[in-house]
Amino acid sequence: MHEQGVDMIVVPLDDDFDLKLDTEKRQTADALQMYATAAGLRGTVVPVWMKRNGRMSFIAPRLWHSFFASLSMTAVQANLNRELICG
Repeated sequence: MHEQGVDMIVVPLDDDFDLKLDTEKRQTADALQMYATAAGLRGTVVPVWMKRNGRMSFIAPRLWHSFFASLSMTAVQANLNRELICG
């Protein structure tokens, strides 16, 4: 996504990601950033997932929180345009 002059690499994750510890979530976000950079993608990786309460959650810079809080997973899925293979 490109929003307000900023490149964002939004990565939807399985719902069970919500059950991970915060440190595991951060490590996953860091690894995804590494894979995205290695794949030649520019921007900051923002993992997103559904919480048990039915709301989308995310890991993003603080300045982006209001933008991501306004998104739905349906909107994220509708804007996917690439697949990132990690391994």
